[in-house]
Amino acid sequence: MGLPAQDSQLVQIVDAALADAARRAGPWLVCRLGCTQCCHGAFAINALDTLRLQEGLKTLRVTDPALAAEINRRAHAWIVEYSADFPGNPETGLLGQTETEQQQFEDFANDAPCPALDPATGRCDVYAFRPMTCRVFGPPVRMENDAPALGHCELCFDGATQAEVAACEMPVPHELEASLLDELEPQGETVVAYALLRD
Repeated sequence: MGLPAQDSQLVQIVDAALADAARRAGPWLVCRLGCTQCCHGAFAINALDTLRLQEGLKTLRVTDPALAAEINRRAHAWIVEYSADFPGNPETGLLGQTETEQQQFEDFANDAPCPALDPATGRCDVYAFRPMTCRVFGPPVRMENDAPALGHCELCFDGATQAEVAACEMPVPHELEASLLDELEPQGETVVAYALLRD
């Protein structure tokens, strides 16, 4: 199963929105290479994110096989360390859907570094193929269109007023992402380590 054709459009829209939000935010947005707080802790990713990560690793196997092998090694090590407590199916990497499993996920691997993170440089080794959560983290966003509150990285907008935060809101094309997910065969959410190791 490949990525829907419009996924590249989704990525372009989100990346352009991020660039615009960063321009408006100026010094309020402190995200930079080497700031890796958001690269620690497991988070759920959807099927589009999974396919995008797989595409990135496939590309790296051709352009930089040593880096691809290192990412693969880190993903394996992550699973070895955390799979015993994985709140879902540790064989498939699919997160559980029960209320208990979802509650367990909130406390799961909260300090674990992402296997795509280069610990020496603080760089994401699959940056061009990173999940949507990573693409929208930092500036103020609404995780749902009708959500009343804006969320942003706790390191950013220190001392900013609500109006200053709101002026930097990054729009997220939730409907486009949802429509692309509808094109895929139904499957559950996973985490980055498992996504990187799926064939």
